[in-house]
Amino acid sequence: MVEIKRKRIALVTGAGRGLGAAIAKKLAQQSVYVLCISRSSNCEKIANEIAATGGEAEGIAVDVSDGNAVQLICESLLKKHEAIDILVNNAGITRDVLVMRMAEPDWDDVIRTNLSSCFYWTKHLLRGMTQNRWGRIVNISSIVGKIGNFGQANYAAAKAGMIGFTKSVAKEVASRGVCVNCVAPGFIESDMTAVLSKKIIEETQKLIPMKRMGTPEDVANAVSFLCSDAANYITGTLLTVDGGMTM
Repeated sequence: MVEIKRKRIALVTGAGRGLGAAIAKKLAQQSVYVLCISRSSNCEKIANEIAATGGEAEGIAVDVSDGNAVQLICESLLKKHEAIDILVNNAGITRDVLVMRMAEPDWDDVIRTNLSSCFYWTKHLLRGMTQNRWGRIVNISSIVGKIGNFGQANYAAAKAGMIGFTKSVAKEVASRGVCVNCVAPGFIESDMTAVLSKKIIEETQKLIPMKRMGTPEDVANAVSFLCSDAANYITGTLLTVDGGMTM
């Protein structure tokens, strides 16, 4: 392993809100310089919040589903920062609809944003990690990628694909000191769950042994661990954060 004498640098996609914002803030608390990525300028707000609490971060707006845009921003970032040590592929969208009614854009948009984006960022940032013989990639999947869900064939396919992608890349770079893992959140408090009715939330919580929804911080804690030196011998794994829902 090449000793990194500078502060480690993390790139978190979908960092403008929810899980991504919580992950970015948690990593910043671990003295990591965080590049907050999102499609909108919300990422700049999160970066400012991190800076206000003594951390270091910058916000960068880019469409993660656009392979060319990702390549260009990666080239720019690598000129500025030499290497990105930690990559968290968290960006994701939903276009929920039954398969028989699903339009091709509903499928394509979800696959590109949730799955193809993982390939784009990993492809362009992985070499620096292998050269330094230290790196962390954490892909945020979902329990839906394990068990499927009514009306979410596109989302489930993308999240399942992330699991397979994780295991394959982990095997490719394990000998170079790069750990690649996947986290599968369950029913987490978020903008998406906030619109659900009280009845749906209550019925879902009955399926969770812990009898509560998870928080973004629950997921961020798991990601932070996998990005740390304490996880040096963990790679190619799927860590489920769901309160026992899919045990």
